[in-house]
Amino acid sequence: MALLNILRYPDPRLHKVAKPVTVFDERIKKLAADMAETMYAAPGVGLAATQIDVHEQVIVIDVSDGGNELRVFINPEVLWASEEKRVYDEGCLSVPGIYDGVERPARVKVRAFDADGKPFEVEADDLLAVCIQHEMDHLKGKVFVEYLSPLKRNRIKTKLQKEERELKKSAANG
Repeated sequence: MALLNILRYPDPRLHKVAKPVTVFDERIKKLAADMAETMYAAPGVGLAATQIDVHEQVIVIDVSDGGNELRVFINPEVLWASEEKRVYDEGCLSVPGIYDGVERPARVKVRAFDADGKPFEVEADDLLAVCIQHEMDHLKGKVFVEYLSPLKRNRIKTKLQKEERELKKSAANG
């Protein structure tokens, strides 16, 4: 297994739309395993393949307290979303250190495939529902900050670009 590089907002590659997985093979299993290792190490509760510059519809999620309930969603699709909405403070491994409220459906029913290509459906609420929707947005090329006001989004972009410049500068000065 390997730790993968997570793209940071506002990297334009985060806006690429992911393609469906058509072959369920060892490569997909390894991708899901490497994504899970990267997510746990970050640490986070979800990671979409888009965030590691792989533009295929693969998501890994673990919202358990013990970090021992990994779920792999391949080619996920929302079958149903509740009319009831809920605001949840979201964060993102591609937008480190930034958290803000995003309104989403409180409950969703999703169909997807696991890493072996077996179809399944899950009804989710609370953090799992938020995480599924957040990661599915990544597959569509959308980052959670796009739900925020243009002013907040620009402040976040400026802050992260400044941090990136400082990281590169300190790495160059070694």
